[in-house]
Order: sequence, then C-alpha cells, then structure tokens
Amino acid sequence: MSQINNPLHGIKLADIVTELYKNYGWEYLANTIPVRCFSDNPSIKSSLKFLRKTPWARSKVESLYLNMLEKKNSKKQ
Repeated sequence: MSQINNPLHGIKLADIVTELYKNYGWEYLANTIPVRCFSDNPSIKSSLKFLRKTPWARSKVESLYLNMLEKKNSKKQ
C-alpha cells in the first residue's frame, strides 16, 4: 500500500508531540485535547505512552499537527 498521499508518512509521533508542544505549549494542548497526559504533570514521554495506546487521542493529535502545518504553509505564501 502506497503512502504517497499520507502527509504523516515518515513522521514520528515523538516529533509530532514535540512540535505541538513547542508551538502551542501544554496548556493549549490540554484545552484543545482534554487528556490528562497534557494537563497533569505533562511530558513528552508520558504523552507518547498514552497516545500509543489510545487511537482516538492520537488521531486528534495528528489532526492538530496537520492544521498547524497548514497554517504555517499558508503564512509562507
């Protein structure tokens, strides 16, 4: 199966969470995606552990990441 049309292909979950944290911070992430790994003593490591086990939360994180990339790309043009 080809991954040509998958914008997340080749991007690690750790990189996604790190970029979101750098751009938005934990408070914004906790308000946008209300999960404890973002609100109670957040860290990249604890977030990755939770997101790898929780498909619905991972999906929301990936969507937020794609929205962030779209906004960055639209500002460049």
